[in-house]
Amino acid sequence: MSDEKSREKVIVHTSLTGIIANLALVGFKMAVGFVSGSIAVILDAINNLSDALSSIITIIGIRLAAKKPDAKHPMGYGRVEYLSALIVSALVLYAGITSLVESIKKIIHPSAADYSMVSLIIIAAAVIVKFLLGRYVSRQGRKVDSAALVASGSDASFDSLVSLSVLLSAILYLTTHISIEAYVGAAIAVLIIKSGLEMLQGTLDDILGMSIDKNMAHAIKQYVKGLDPAIHGAHDLILHNYGPSHFVGSIHISIPDTMNAEQIDSLTRKITDAVYQKFGVLLVGVGIYSCNTKDDAAAKMRQQVQQILSDHEGFMQMHGFYVDEKKKYCSFDIILNWNVPDRQALYDHMKKDVENAFPDYTFRITLDLDI
Repeated sequence: MSDEKSREKVIVHTSLTGIIANLALVGFKMAVGFVSGSIAVILDAINNLSDALSSIITIIGIRLAAKKPDAKHPMGYGRVEYLSALIVSALVLYAGITSLVESIKKIIHPSAADYSMVSLIIIAAAVIVKFLLGRYVSRQGRKVDSAALVASGSDASFDSLVSLSVLLSAILYLTTHISIEAYVGAAIAVLIIKSGLEMLQGTLDDILGMSIDKNMAHAIKQYVKGLDPAIHGAHDLILHNYGPSHFVGSIHISIPDTMNAEQIDSLTRKITDAVYQKFGVLLVGVGIYSCNTKDDAAAKMRQQVQQILSDHEGFMQMHGFYVDEKKKYCSFDIILNWNVPDRQALYDHMKKDVENAFPDYTFRITLDLDI
């Protein structure tokens, strides 16, 4: 079984487990809520219902995302998972808002709840079930690198605390006749809304595109650099996410200026094959930077330029440095810190300083993105 099929199977199986558990909890909690007249228990049940719906949408999303690439979508349908997560976020927000409205009504027009021992046992059982379910779903999510499952697992663990608060409010009412269950319901609703907003933010980040995980980027660059002695450095790694663990991108390598087209072609093919086998990342482009190997003066000039750039706060890195002494031409890339208030102004200042230090040269300085 392929890794993608195995991943899909784990997500579907885990989601089905969550659906069954949550629907059972919905039934028990709704019965307890209506019999006891507890708005907090009813809203807790609605929260479990939204969890079940979330798992259903997760299954639909993973099924659609597994569709094979076609002429219309050559990169596949992996991003459907993000759209399904967006729907889940909307459902959670809706459940939270409606729950808050009902809780406020109950606060304005209070009515005493009536808990039985059976009710308390059911709520206590729900606390245990949601805690165990949360740990199981989170573990499976980390196993298959599914952000949706990890989030669902964390949400389930959090729900166990919500159910615990409902249980404690019920015990408080039975022992002191102080009713706070409407306020507990309002607190639950606020927490549901908060959870929905956090899910929405995370999903929108995935859709808009986030910077590459630094550990992953460093690992790929170091791996590429170590593939062949001719590779002096690996830079400008850009990855496009077409679904969880489905990356397409490009990279630049620094190689000696003595290599010919045949050698470069062989080397770039070696890199693309090796990176795909190691990381599952498809590099559709391997650009090259030429490194001076025949002129010691180039190394001295590089050191001088490096020093000039390093004097500017916000400078992070220079790479791809190459000098053509005959044409008096020099090119390289620089990376600036994102915290710099005006990156373009700093770039212009640095470029002017370098040009003033070497007035006989024409410079092509590219401002790279630190991604």
